[in-house]
Amino acid sequence: MLKFFKKSSAKKESLMASEKSAGRARFHSLRVQDITRETQDCVSVAFEVPEKLQEDYKFIPGQYLTLEQEIEGEKVRRSYSLCSSPLDGELRVAIKKVENGKFSTWANTELSVGAEIQVMTPEGNFYTPIKEGQKKNYVAFAAGSGITPIYSIIKSVLEVESESTMTLFYGNQTSNTVIFKNNIDGLKNQYMNRLEVHHILSREDQGSDLLKGRIDGGKCESFSKKFFDPKKVDEYFICGPESMINGVNETLKTLGANSKNVHFELFTSPLKSGPVKAKTKDTESNKVLNQVTVILDGEETHFDLAKGGFSILDAALDAGADVPYACKGAVCCTCRAKVVEGTAEMDMNYALEEEEVEEGFILTCQSHPTSKKVVVSFDE
Repeated sequence: MLKFFKKSSAKKESLMASEKSAGRARFHSLRVQDITRETQDCVSVAFEVPEKLQEDYKFIPGQYLTLEQEIEGEKVRRSYSLCSSPLDGELRVAIKKVENGKFSTWANTELSVGAEIQVMTPEGNFYTPIKEGQKKNYVAFAAGSGITPIYSIIKSVLEVESESTMTLFYGNQTSNTVIFKNNIDGLKNQYMNRLEVHHILSREDQGSDLLKGRIDGGKCESFSKKFFDPKKVDEYFICGPESMINGVNETLKTLGANSKNVHFELFTSPLKSGPVKAKTKDTESNKVLNQVTVILDGEETHFDLAKGGFSILDAALDAGADVPYACKGAVCCTCRAKVVEGTAEMDMNYALEEEEVEEGFILTCQSHPTSKKVVVSFDE
């Protein structure tokens, strides 16, 4: 039988952060305190946070943790969104097993309570400030495990902002694959006048064509005609596969949504994780070397980087710099840094806001120098 999140009789201190940490993300060894089976292929994992690390692990609803574990002799890093509300004082992520997923398979089949895992401090930009006295109308779209950060946001908004409302459109294959179904139902009963939930199932008939299939741009437009008025929505959240995000995002724009109020996050990387090896063909272009300096915790690491070769992140790691990273797929934002001298360009970007790019921030896992000398700082 599936279980709800366990509740302790002792009130835990809130882990709510008012703003994103200005410090660099760091790993600490944390003990697994609880593992709850949410669905057949998904577990939620809670970590024990020692008192001395309470400040380090405060987070904003919508952020994620990067976990590192040695599996079959290989250090594997993966990022998972926090599904708990920081108001509960609990640090919990949901890990859905994916096909050929080394970390997710291990977590769903071998991870046990009491084990210790390297856990990076919270990161991520998928959030909006949640404040007492604020009165907003939120609309969220999620598919599959994309519910994870949105569940944390919903729970926190309903508890903190007593006059705000939330409408959730949640897509899954069947009712048996709905992550946090009982928890969401519980919130709906508790906040029946402020939380509206619509389940959209692709392989199960609910008696309504509107709630059958997958969430896309067309569904979003139909929902806007029946369930929400775009003119009265303050914030949108979208989390799921790339096709869903693109479809819903474009439709919301046509409905008049301000792009600054539409927050989205991919739950999977569009690229396979891991370093991209430099081209080995001996051409004049990749003989050109760029001088790169990486600044981390005030210390500089210098190396040369061939045009068309490694990313700045992989080259920095190869040079011995302990720079932060997770997905290496332009999604998680863990490797974010600022170009303080010279220029660089990104292959892809699914994490940085336009304002951040304009200020000179890059995803180093996707970046290559475009000037003879480049200085990149992880301390900004």
